[in-house]
Amino acid sequence: MKFSTLAGLAGLVLVSACTVSSSKDRVLFDGQFFRAKAKSVDKRNTPTEFTVVVNNVSASLDGAREAGRFEGTKFCIQNFGSSRIVWKVGPDTEPQNLRISDDKLTFAGTCQRP
Repeated sequence: MKFSTLAGLAGLVLVSACTVSSSKDRVLFDGQFFRAKAKSVDKRNTPTEFTVVVNNVSASLDGAREAGRFEGTKFCIQNFGSSRIVWKVGPDTEPQNLRISDDKLTFAGTCQRP
């Protein structure tokens, strides 16, 4: 009984360790790590349109902007094979026109097909 419990616990630890990313895999912007996520606005009707949400913008606005640019570029390359983006609201938007709410920065853009 003790062996099976110990074996189960060891297996659980091994599986959970596989999902943890190391800090060396993180990309820092302005010395900070920003959690950012890009996703399609409407995958069926307008698959090239997307938004990027960057968390913890108060740590560094410049860093958050670059993290958003990086995430948008990565999204377009992975989904459409091109890094070209037309931003509606993006990293080069004037600060007063950025969408910031609840310490989150939101960009909107359209991937350009190659």
